[in-house]
Amino acid sequence: MPETPVLPPVDVRGVQRRTVVVLSIGQVLGGVAFGATISLGAVLAAQISGDEAYSGLATAAVTLGTAAFAAPLAAFARRRGRRPALATGMAVALIGVLLVVVGTAASIFPVLLLAFALIGAGQAANLQSRFAAADLATGASRGRDLSVVVWATTLGAVLGPNLVGPGEALGAMVGMPPLTGPYLFTVAGQGLAIILYLAALRPDPLLTAQAAVAADRSRGTGSIAGADRPRVARFAIFAVAAAHGVMVSVMAMTPVHLLHHGATLTIVGLTISLHIAGMYALAPVFGVLADRWGRMPTILLGQVLLAASLVLAFVGQDSTALVTVALVLLGLGWSAATVAGAALLTEASDEDRRTRRQGLSDTVMSLVGAAGAIAAGVILGWIGYGGLALVVGVAVVAVVVCAPAGRLTPQRAGSAPT
Repeated sequence: MPETPVLPPVDVRGVQRRTVVVLSIGQVLGGVAFGATISLGAVLAAQISGDEAYSGLATAAVTLGTAAFAAPLAAFARRRGRRPALATGMAVALIGVLLVVVGTAASIFPVLLLAFALIGAGQAANLQSRFAAADLATGASRGRDLSVVVWATTLGAVLGPNLVGPGEALGAMVGMPPLTGPYLFTVAGQGLAIILYLAALRPDPLLTAQAAVAADRSRGTGSIAGADRPRVARFAIFAVAAAHGVMVSVMAMTPVHLLHHGATLTIVGLTISLHIAGMYALAPVFGVLADRWGRMPTILLGQVLLAASLVLAFVGQDSTALVTVALVLLGLGWSAATVAGAALLTEASDEDRRTRRQGLSDTVMSLVGAAGAIAAGVILGWIGYGGLALVVGVAVVAVVVCAPAGRLTPQRAGSAPT
């Protein structure tokens, strides 16, 4: 059996810097593709099904597809590396985009839903990218490196929906079915992302990390992977999923609530845009805080921001301005909790278990988000927007109560304080 190659530390650092740059560019391309896709999903679902009640199934299909592909892609990455896993996720999503056009042209609703489920593979790949950024990171930079890749999503998320108009015009020129033209940008974005990952993500960060961990073990150090702490890992998965569930539940119902209180579509769009900015734009700040303050303080900061958002949504539910501020705080709380939670999960898992747990985290997060969105509609109709804010606040309390389980003790050399 050939020996695992031993890489000098300077080489590992160089590979890590290159990896973060490549993954960030890939996130921009993936964000453009996903933003252009999801912005028209509900419209196409309503049009093809003939019933607006089915419009939400497009987003549900993407979310469930993300959950379904997260663990298999993580397992594939474990066997073959991040490079083929990320490219495969994008390739499956590309097939889904083509099926969207086919399903729309033929007016076959089940094909359309299958297409959106396959597009979820691209979202699963985008989620996996943040963990790929942590493969070679040390405790001193893990949060920052991971958060830079999360931040890159901002560019694609903002640009993607704004390509709908130009895409529709371009699609009309080449004879595509109505409302499918923007998917030309989706195809371009995902195609470029596939090429980028296959050509530029070399050497593979996960395979390089495996070699580096073997070298660390031979030297008795643990700068990249330390001892396995399953209880801490379980808490990290829970904290990330809880923050995601809170965010999705409130965010999904905010447009409905604002419209019922007389807000215009322009105001609704601005509110959601500011919320998305809160989710991604300050991710590097929370990444640096996670490295300097520790993972647990940053996760708890996220809970404070989430709690402030929910309280403000409750007391200010009749004010569009206060609801908008609440949505910004909601995005910031999600960002702090998920960036620090992902870093905590990575360093609480030894190299043998890391990718499996990362895939499990993405699966659980996606399923909780889908369940939260569905339940939120029922709760909104039952006790209103303010009541919804109070109900989902239970998840914030649960994370705070369980926080002692998330402490990494005893602390290993090279790891960040928790």
